[in-house]
Amino acid sequence: MLWYNKREFNLVKVGSMKKNVPGFGLIIIGTEILSGSREDAHFQKALSLVKAQGYEIKYSLVIPDDPKVIVDQLKWAFARPEALFCYGGIGATPDDFTRQCAAEAAGLPVERHPEAVAVLEEMFGERAHPIRVRMAELPKDCDLIPNPVTKVAGFSLDKHHFLPGFPEMAAPMMEWILENCYEQVEGKITLSLMVQASEGEMVPMMEAFVEAHPELYFFSLPLLTQNQEKKVRLGVIGLAEAAEKGFNDLTTELDQMKISWQKES
Repeated sequence: MLWYNKREFNLVKVGSMKKNVPGFGLIIIGTEILSGSREDAHFQKALSLVKAQGYEIKYSLVIPDDPKVIVDQLKWAFARPEALFCYGGIGATPDDFTRQCAAEAAGLPVERHPEAVAVLEEMFGERAHPIRVRMAELPKDCDLIPNPVTKVAGFSLDKHHFLPGFPEMAAPMMEWILENCYEQVEGKITLSLMVQASEGEMVPMMEAFVEAHPELYFFSLPLLTQNQEKKVRLGVIGLAEAAEKGFNDLTTELDQMKISWQKES
């Protein structure tokens, strides 16, 4: 259970909340992004924070400020095993729907969260009513996420976390969640090499490699060079021990095929 200390306005954590999840998903809400009037500024920061904790981003969606779309995508995300970070739409303007849509997707009523109200009243006094206090209308029994920039809280429903659309606020809030609510795990590494060959001649070898190493993600990326050389980047992603073994097996196969290769740093 999480709550705000009404005098200090700091988030207090009670008991052990740390989880181990199979990764994270991102939902970025913003019609402005889809229309091209604003560029997404969440994904790259989210990727670096998630990887620093040892996890992967399993999916990333950009969706419009459309209540039906938001509810549908949140229901889909809630049914998945990953944790979720959802950005945007938690303000008090007419185009902010995320608080209500999260409640609907979770089958919960919307209620005024007393600690969130206290934060707003401490910040704005009488000016918190009647508009700003709408930001405290949240899904019932949700937990608050501290906002070190404006103090206006985000909220969590179990492993689903809802943050502002402003990256300057969302990034430190996300970092707090990752450090305090999720275990540090062994991260995956990427090992890759460049070969001077065509993909076609390597397909049987690649198929056999994938079958022999189901624990790894294998990739093949052909490159077009200015002088029309045939080059392909091959690589694996996985936990260190398995990735290193797989990479060694891959180079052995290439040597046997007499295909030259160069490891990438």
